[in-house]
Amino acid sequence: MTTEGTVPAELSGKLITPSDSRYGAYRSTYTTVGRPAVVVVPESARDVAAALELARERGLAVAVRSGGHGLAGSATNTGGLVIDLRRMSRVHVIDRAQRLVRVEAGARWAEVAQELTPHGLAISSGDHGNVGVGGLATAGGIGWLVRHYGLTVDRIRAVEVVLADGSVVRADARDEPDLLWVMRGAGAGAGIAVAFEIEAVELLNVGYAQLVARVDAEGRVLRRWDSAMKEAPRELSTAVTVSSQGSMTAAFITAIVATDSTDAIRRALEPLLGIGDVTLQQAVVAPYTSLVPPQHLHPNTGQMPSTTTNGLLTTITPAAARAIVGTASGSTPVLVQMRSLGGATHDLAPSATAYAHRHQRTLVVASTFPPYNRRTLATAWRPVAAQADGAYVNFESHPDEATFDLAYPGPTGVRVTELWKRYDPEGVLRPGK
Repeated sequence: MTTEGTVPAELSGKLITPSDSRYGAYRSTYTTVGRPAVVVVPESARDVAAALELARERGLAVAVRSGGHGLAGSATNTGGLVIDLRRMSRVHVIDRAQRLVRVEAGARWAEVAQELTPHGLAISSGDHGNVGVGGLATAGGIGWLVRHYGLTVDRIRAVEVVLADGSVVRADARDEPDLLWVMRGAGAGAGIAVAFEIEAVELLNVGYAQLVARVDAEGRVLRRWDSAMKEAPRELSTAVTVSSQGSMTAAFITAIVATDSTDAIRRALEPLLGIGDVTLQQAVVAPYTSLVPPQHLHPNTGQMPSTTTNGLLTTITPAAARAIVGTASGSTPVLVQMRSLGGATHDLAPSATAYAHRHQRTLVVASTFPPYNRRTLATAWRPVAAQADGAYVNFESHPDEATFDLAYPGPTGVRVTELWKRYDPEGVLRPGK
């Protein structure tokens, strides 16, 4: 379908087509090269509504982009219309006493951290500064402070949403509570979030440590890491990359302690030193902004094609540990990462948000890169998948019905489906449409 015809007045100067010199910087995501017929760069909720009307008039499929790091590549398309929210990126402290911050969906987390630092505040976000607010804050948000802060969605108090019919709605606990519920974990199928009101925490500096541990074939060191994290103070969050180098498999551990107290940092890290043959490479007190720095802000041009899947584990059992090590050290090169959960992520009831996974303690993520593909990853991942108890929608390259059932189990999935149909009955924004 061509993009010829009358352009709504609101969108004058805000359309980018293939003939535009800027098209190369707007067409793609981090993982996927797109060829949309038109990219709309709105500056307000009214502009977003006009973009939806334009897509409807011209029969164009719609993709929505905040930062473009989504692994499924769904923030671009071929032959359709992309709504790129990058110009809607303002960050404003509404109430310092209540630590309430308004963040527009097109901001990236490096920008959020930079804006909040003068106020002594932080919001736990993704683990890369170039990740967009909208995609993460409508799905979950497992970041560097996750055990201290909880998920990003756990601290969202209100969302401004443009629905598929173009109406603009504020969803909070009093007005449109069902919309607030679904936007906190399954928002991609309900509406386009254009701004969030989020409760931040008091934080400037954190403890930052990097450790390396030798991993045995049975994965006993991974089980000891799991046990240590089960008993750890909630200020401690960790991310572990399991990598095979020749005959040796190693766990590269990044540990973040949400305090600048050197004594508290030392106490939090000490149990990790006892999980096996561990080397502490460095431990420093650093600004939180150094974890999501502005240096991360780069254009997304499809530069990192990859295939990713994931699973949530309640406990790393002997079978799960062997499966993780086997996947990381097998014949197919697979990057395996583990993110610690627990702590504040367990504070809410499973029914409180559309992200229902409130008992699992570990997220395991596996990725392959060309020439390896979805099929080879599925084969390598199968032993870990057999141990998983749920999944996180943002770390899945090929979401399907099975992914939906894992991400939104039981009554949660029933309610998500009902609300998607209520707020977007034609499925204009539905993932995978």
